[in-house]
Amino acid sequence: MTDRRPAWWGSSPHIVYTVVVFVVLASLDNAAIGAIPAMVKPLTAAFDVSESAITILTGAQILVTAIVGVLWGYAGDSGSRKSLLLWGTVIWAGALIGSTTATSFAAFFGWQMLVAIGLGSIASVGFSVVSDLISPRRRGLAMSFWGLSQGIGVLVGGLLASQLGADDWRTPLLVIGAAGFLFAALYVFTFDAPRGFKEPELAALQAADVDYEYRIDSTQIPQLARRRTNVWLVLQGVTAQIAYGSLIWVTLLYQEKVLAQGYSESTATRVGGLFAAIFTVGALFSILAGHLGDRLQRRSLRGRALLSMAGILGAIPFFLVFFWVPLRGLEVTEGAGTVTLAGEVLVSIATNPWAFIAFASGVAAIALTSADSPNWFALITDVNLPEHRGTVFGVGNLANGVGRSVGSALVGPVANVLERSIPPPYNWALGLSIFQIFFLPTGFCYWKASETCPGDITEVRDIMSERAAAATVAKDADED
Repeated sequence: MTDRRPAWWGSSPHIVYTVVVFVVLASLDNAAIGAIPAMVKPLTAAFDVSESAITILTGAQILVTAIVGVLWGYAGDSGSRKSLLLWGTVIWAGALIGSTTATSFAAFFGWQMLVAIGLGSIASVGFSVVSDLISPRRRGLAMSFWGLSQGIGVLVGGLLASQLGADDWRTPLLVIGAAGFLFAALYVFTFDAPRGFKEPELAALQAADVDYEYRIDSTQIPQLARRRTNVWLVLQGVTAQIAYGSLIWVTLLYQEKVLAQGYSESTATRVGGLFAAIFTVGALFSILAGHLGDRLQRRSLRGRALLSMAGILGAIPFFLVFFWVPLRGLEVTEGAGTVTLAGEVLVSIATNPWAFIAFASGVAAIALTSADSPNWFALITDVNLPEHRGTVFGVGNLANGVGRSVGSALVGPVANVLERSIPPPYNWALGLSIFQIFFLPTGFCYWKASETCPGDITEVRDIMSERAAAATVAKDADED
């Protein structure tokens, strides 16, 4: 049958376009989640609920996203990935817009759970597709953009919510939902990459125009669980994400710090959101961390795991400073708009030593932990066959989601209990500090993964080479 697609289909520019669309979609789905914590004050007022109710909603959303992500991932590994991603995007974008019609917290909660169901497709199926578009030599670097996009998504969601949602919580949700529909339309024109498209061991298949036809089935699940590196990478996600999940409340911590300086709730919401957004510039270091992971991995197959371990453990003291430093002497214009406040916040970082310490410690902490995300993504890809990656990522993302939901859901209740004896913002600072302890077992898991991943990577490469050789021999025999 004649291929009616245009000549540019599958070309390098088309692949770049495809990666960009996926990266933006990954950013938008995190923006949808990151918007809610930045609107705690407006949402509690609108629905007459406590702050703890909003933290529980956020935790439940993260957990549902992770659970359905396993199902989305398995479906993508066994069938068509492009249609699954399209429908998932339509579901979460439509439900996000639908949530703006809610007149009760129960209705809002229900809409947000539907949002979570759609978001699960971007997490696992999207990862499977992106991993097929990137060669192992640049996997860490490319995955840094994938991971960075998610951090930027949380940032953008929080920033939009804190600025546009200070007066009307519906506005940022409508903006993010509309952007989701726009990129769903752009996604229709993306390149549907064959499985294993950029694997060197399968290059002979691409040259011979032979499809990699392997797909996952339920009988293969036990072997995925027996791969030791998978076990350590999944376990580290539980503990790491308890700590990461707690960080979603940094915006509220800094809003409370601004309130403690005597500013109004509206000004504190905006200024706290701006501080939280500025600190996340440290996430840009994930690009360097991904590149460094690629270089270390070429020297030793333990490189990525050891780099992630060092980053996680090294960030802990900087996070503690970041939580506890006060914003004494903060000078911003009460009731001013976002543009004015943004300039004043930047000036305060340069002129106020307390604000500078907060900025420097926050950037350092986030820069160090930025080594985790791209190298975790790359390791999941390296130690699993192409037809298994979406499923394993889904399971890993489920573990992450469980940890993240626990971390995000428990910080509020812990801070409320601490408030009985410690006033804001220090109750939030202590609550966030307590959750840092979960980074310690994360470092241990990465150490163990560094011991097992060389053997697992070698095994996966050998299997792909054997399959490619067998398929090309079979094709040659058929042609003869």
